[in-house]
Amino acid sequence: MDLMAQVDAYCERLGPGLWAEPVNALTNLAFIAVAAALWRPCRGLPLARLLCCVLFGIGVGSGLFHTVATAWAGIADTLPILIFILIYIFAATRHFFEARVWVAVMIPALFLPVSSMLTPLLRLVPLYGASAAYLPVPILIFTYAALLAKRAPGTAWRLALGAGILMLSLTFRSLDASLCDATEGLGTHFLWHILNAIMLGWMIWTYRFHMQTRHMLAGGALRR
Repeated sequence: MDLMAQVDAYCERLGPGLWAEPVNALTNLAFIAVAAALWRPCRGLPLARLLCCVLFGIGVGSGLFHTVATAWAGIADTLPILIFILIYIFAATRHFFEARVWVAVMIPALFLPVSSMLTPLLRLVPLYGASAAYLPVPILIFTYAALLAKRAPGTAWRLALGAGILMLSLTFRSLDASLCDATEGLGTHFLWHILNAIMLGWMIWTYRFHMQTRHMLAGGALRR
């Protein structure tokens, strides 16, 4: 792979240059803003703060990809997203289901190969084929929400809402090319950034809610 190869994958980019995708580039500030806003409320929750750091990294990596638009920047874009997903699966399995550590490690480890096997099939899904690699994520979140419906209903409906926001976000990601002409060359990828920032922040907040609820039931509370 030529890591310096130029990548032209989005409607807004019409040529080389740092500001060939100004809207796509600037909307990555949403990830950074959400991460900064959640930092203080997540005090006392190491995994939540780690997720905030990774969320900040998502904004930086995606910002690089939509400015320099090279293969190495594409890795900087996707790798933090993958890290966020794996950390969250670990945190959710460990704390939402009170699973043993080895189980909480095994589930995210299995997520990658299972997702890879599902992706070719998910590419056949109308509209979402372009985002097939991401579809296992809302499927897993909806599954966790269903499993937690009786055990932790407050957490369950928050997870389901997060999965719903992600599906809306994936819709705009998938429509970028097909709506390029209709949006006069702007596309819809920037809405993927904004909605994804909201969704990932909501998922961190959901984890915080669950942990705060658990501490309150145990007779304590997270410091505000």
